[in-house]
Amino acid sequence: MSTILHSHRHCVYKINLHIVFVTKYRRKVITADMLHRLKDIFSHLCQNQKSELIEFGGESDHVHLLIDFSPDIAPSKLVNTLKTISSRMIRKEFAEHVNKFYWKPVFWTGAYCVISAGGAPLKVLKQYIQSP
Repeated sequence: MSTILHSHRHCVYKINLHIVFVTKYRRKVITADMLHRLKDIFSHLCQNQKSELIEFGGESDHVHLLIDFSPDIAPSKLVNTLKTISSRMIRKEFAEHVNKFYWKPVFWTGAYCVISAGGAPLKVLKQYIQSP
């Protein structure tokens, strides 16, 4: 992970988000081909959202994304864009396979996990802030 800081208007930042999306009902629907396509989709969508997909991986029922994120985009908006468009594209491109698992137009569960990632551990930050 790079320690290069980004600048935008009047701020300097480095924000990394670890995001986890889980398939609806935790069904094991994601294939290797779908994982490759999801990586491409997420990478393209991140570029359009002033962000960068740094790392991507997953299994048959969930995916992990590590995103270098811009502070002028709300995390919830980014997540909504990523989930909505990826779901629509995967359901369209892999319709025959996905329809074996879902009869409604769903792919991801409504929930998601977002965790800030990178930088110094909280203990180190607390000590730095408390020291004169």
